[in-house]
Amino acid sequence: MYIVTASEMQTMDRRTIETFGIPGRVLMEAAGRGATWFLLERFPDLAGKSVAVVAGRGNNGGDGHVIARYLSHRRIDVTVYLLADRSKVSGDAAANLDLLEPLNVPVIEVPDAAAFGKLQAKMQTHDIFIDAILGTGLKSDVRGWLKDVIVFINDLNKPVFAVDMPSGLNSDTGQICGVCMQAHATATFAFAKIGHFIYPGTRLCGALKVVDIGIPPHIAKAVGPRLQLLTDRRISAIIRPRNPEAHKGRTGHLLVVAGSAGKTGAAAMTSMSAIRAGTGLVTLGIASSLNPILEAQLVEAMTSPLPELPGGVLGETAFETVKTLLEGKQCLALGPGLGLATQSRKLVQRLLSECTVPMVVDADGLNNLATDTEILRSKQAPVVLTPHPGEMSRLLGTSVKTVQDDRINCARKFAEKFDVHIVLKGARTIIAHPNGTAYLNPTGNAGMASGGMGDVLTGVIAGLIAQGYSVEKACQLGVYLHGAAADSLQDIIGPVGYLATEVMNRIPLEIKAVSGKLKEY
Repeated sequence: MYIVTASEMQTMDRRTIETFGIPGRVLMEAAGRGATWFLLERFPDLAGKSVAVVAGRGNNGGDGHVIARYLSHRRIDVTVYLLADRSKVSGDAAANLDLLEPLNVPVIEVPDAAAFGKLQAKMQTHDIFIDAILGTGLKSDVRGWLKDVIVFINDLNKPVFAVDMPSGLNSDTGQICGVCMQAHATATFAFAKIGHFIYPGTRLCGALKVVDIGIPPHIAKAVGPRLQLLTDRRISAIIRPRNPEAHKGRTGHLLVVAGSAGKTGAAAMTSMSAIRAGTGLVTLGIASSLNPILEAQLVEAMTSPLPELPGGVLGETAFETVKTLLEGKQCLALGPGLGLATQSRKLVQRLLSECTVPMVVDADGLNNLATDTEILRSKQAPVVLTPHPGEMSRLLGTSVKTVQDDRINCARKFAEKFDVHIVLKGARTIIAHPNGTAYLNPTGNAGMASGGMGDVLTGVIAGLIAQGYSVEKACQLGVYLHGAAADSLQDIIGPVGYLATEVMNRIPLEIKAVSGKLKEY
């Protein structure tokens, strides 16, 4: 499922009108009609209630005029509040505004703050509000009396139905532009926009419906949106049935280099998560003094003691042993619980430069990398980085706020710059590939905000790569399954308090669940 930027959507609209020959007014009609159907679906008891369409002077307002007309046809009491002089409305929006007059739909002009002040008493008598003020394309903060209108409607605590995008929401980042309408439901057109799926945008949109307005598929393909939403359909198509003659030697061998004193759990969870994802063999490389602990803890995985420095630190002295261990392995998982000693940093950097199998780098692997990201240019095999926002900010040398304000572009630009795969964790995890394509993951919940979740994800992704999945598909499948496992636990246990190991242990069940959906398609 494609998710588009405001610019991509505008290009599709323009090409549909100019090169395919569907008039803009036809597209607006389809948008308004489809939005009305969704409105009536969400609010089936509108008969006998009063609806206010609050419209801007642009095409978003034009969509609102179409909705007002369809509501009038159903004898629903509707009033349009036009937040501009009527003379400033043009094009298709003006044409649809003119159609309201013969239907006796009241259109009240609200051209400025003074007019708005006089109308507030009347406006608050309505039962539901249609937000057709700004739509997509907003980049700067909402100011002046339009901001006052949004605050006023929000403060009424009455249902709001947004047209395309809640007014005040940046459709490309999901961030609030000063102030934003809180919608109970949103009808968007042709394709969902990024802001619908990135927090806080997701929370502000309410229930979302994508309305088909007739954009030809070849035009959408030519524009080439680079962001997609992971869906059951896509994930079920990725999962491969296992050969009935398979044995452990043919289902992948993963090497994990992780752990330090006080952080052995990270190494254990990474190793076991790979097995839960179906990896045939897992070997954990661990500091020799910690090996007895992990050897007793890991029944199904193998351990290999590595040369260590004082304090159980893994450093460059372990490189040759790790290099030997990599023989016959299909992937290396590096970093969980490794520590931040200078010698550990040297080991990470050397492995990044010389490892010849795909790597999944997480946690302290990322923190050690952050001191010299240019080392990524010397890699000899695909690299997956799985940062949370704090780690991503260190990799970029910027603030966490900067990352969170534009998660998709931060992940995508780093992936393209260094030719790596980025899994930017958090609410709505982003997967960005070196070719510029990106995926947004809908699974997962706030109960995952606890220790060990990232270690589990590292093991799942690395284990899938070891089994022969492409790096791209392993990232997508691993992230989706990880979040789906947590969603299942939320349903069973509750919103908080489930453990990373419980997520790990549900991975096989999620693989089964998603694989079973193949039959549905």
